[in-house]
Amino acid sequence: MQQTLNYRKTRFIISAPDIRHLPTDSGVEIAFAGRSNAGKSSALNRLTDQKSLARTSKTPGRTQLINMFQVEEGCNLIDLPGYGFAQVPLEMKKKWQASLGEYLQKRENLIGLVVLMDIRHPLKDLDRQMIDWAVDSGLPVLVLLTKADKLKQGARKATLLKVRKTLEEIDGDIKVEAFSSLKGLGVDTVHRQLNNWFFEHVEFVDEDDMDVESHQLSDDE
Repeated sequence: MQQTLNYRKTRFIISAPDIRHLPTDSGVEIAFAGRSNAGKSSALNRLTDQKSLARTSKTPGRTQLINMFQVEEGCNLIDLPGYGFAQVPLEMKKKWQASLGEYLQKRENLIGLVVLMDIRHPLKDLDRQMIDWAVDSGLPVLVLLTKADKLKQGARKATLLKVRKTLEEIDGDIKVEAFSSLKGLGVDTVHRQLNNWFFEHVEFVDEDDMDVESHQLSDDE
């Protein structure tokens, strides 16, 4: 039996160009980061069972601001600007990257990082840099290999094991899972990890004051 937050209640709080425009007393945060074509917004929508919580677009790189969503009071998800792929003017790209770097390096509310990468193109240089930074900062990392439905089961498993083996060389708290927003693969696993991080840092004195479900989480297929 495990307690889990009700992610369906997640709601939008604010979009900010930098950390100076984010609330400082809002509790702890788990950030989602990834290349602009990694399916970050789709993953957030799937995890919260909402079709349009995070803006999705056929044009990668539309997440230009730091977007904050509240799951419960004191528990927030952060959608960070995508990096790497976006076909945008260089000056705008530099501005996004600056706000991304500033958040990761200076945001004291941050307790965990979810790094999303296309399972067909994992561990690009910027992905490795993001993971290395988090480990150096003592942050736990959950790597999601997105769009896992694009590979057959054998290839998916082989890629998952390869990425896990590669990241074992880094001395840090890193977990790697396959994920598909389309098929729902990995959703329960991600919920478990988010719950673990949140409950490690937030004390809920009275469960009646928050929407907590206590149930047996089923294992992913």
